Amino acid sequence: MTESRVEPVEDGTEGPGPAGGPAYRDGNVLRWLTAYAASLVGDSVYFLALGWAAAQAGGPAEVGMIMATGAIPRAVLMLGGGVIADRLGPRAVVIGADAVRCAVIVGIAVLLMATGPAVWVLVVVALVFGAVDALFLPAVGALPPRITGADQLVRVQGMKALTNRFGGIVGAPVAGLAMGLGGPAAAFAVAGALFAVSLVLLVAVRVAPLPEAPGEAAPEGAAAKRNVWGDLTEGLGYLRRHKLVGPLVASNILFELGGIPVINVGMVLLCSDRGWGAAGIAWIVGAFSVGAACSALTLTLVKRVARAGRVRLVALAAGSALVAVLGSAPTLAVAVAVTVPMGLLVGMSGGLTAGLVQVNTAPAFLGRVTSVKSLVSLGVAPLMYPVVGAATGVWSIPAVFAGCAVLCGLGAVAGIWSPEVRGAELPH
Repeated sequence: MTESRVEPVEDGTEGPGPAGGPAYRDGNVLRWLTAYAASLVGDSVYFLALGWAAAQAGGPAEVGMIMATGAIPRAVLMLGGGVIADRLGPRAVVIGADAVRCAVIVGIAVLLMATGPAVWVLVVVALVFGAVDALFLPAVGALPPRITGADQLVRVQGMKALTNRFGGIVGAPVAGLAMGLGGPAAAFAVAGALFAVSLVLLVAVRVAPLPEAPGEAAPEGAAAKRNVWGDLTEGLGYLRRHKLVGPLVASNILFELGGIPVINVGMVLLCSDRGWGAAGIAWIVGAFSVGAACSALTLTLVKRVARAGRVRLVALAAGSALVAVLGSAPTLAVAVAVTVPMGLLVGMSGGLTAGLVQVNTAPAFLGRVTSVKSLVSLGVAPLMYPVVGAATGVWSIPAVFAGCAVLCGLGAVAGIWSPEVRGAELPH
């Protein structure tokens, strides 16, 4: 197994230097990826266990309230989580967040074994879990540049995307099996065990400090700042000033605001409107997942994507056009045929965006930049769900999909407008 070259880090331990081989043969990257996979499956098991416990504790209203509760602290605290990741270092924040999640979930499992589920207990658990997620997500997104070389970052993003698919496939059956054997308490115990596995692996991951991105450095005296609001505004100012990272993030935000509601809500509404039923939803979502997995596998295996900025913009534009085509698909077979390349293009643009952002962001700002991207995808884009639902009641499905496609397409236009984005390259 080929390991990265080892260099000393600030705490006197050893960390990875530039990658000596492909990331999929790097033991340090594989430890991080396995930890991420365990955490991802644990998240899925936790979420399903929470919903089942809520159903036992109350009625439909309580289930909806408890399931939505965790999103509030996640959205409110996400940007602050980026500040903390930059101040303390992403490794320390990820390990601390995983430890808290493990303790909380194991605690609720023990409590449910001793008593029954109570609404107020589940609300507290959801709030704590959402707050910890606001710390975990920016930090875990800022880790890849510290565990491998810059030339391997897009490969790591491909591996991460494949892991996301794995977590989505495995999580639900694991949760179902655990709840079938021992109810929500057993499922929470399994989630806690998965977080414990993730924690142990994360402790074993070697992390190195990064050199400053080319032409970028943290402002003088920034490290001495102790005001959280000042750190946050400094990070937003960094995004506004950066000629490549700022437009990349803005372009990605526009695409996600139009694309995420289509993927998570629009496909369901489309199947309902056309009478394709639950089987149609499964086929379309499965087709999208196949396309996304193919893009992830491609990014994992290819040595380098030349002219990454242009490839990303082509993927954005073509993916946006397919959103409109999907809304007008006359049959399920056509919809499936459209959704496979759509998933491929969306996955390709997402992986290249993440790689380019991580390569070109100054290390002092990685946590805050990641928090902005995470806030949009996990906090702001979901607010578009009811908008899309209401719009379908006023206009036709094809019109709503076309509107979302225009919003996605604006992401490509924003990128084309920037010469830095058009000419962006990944390291050799």
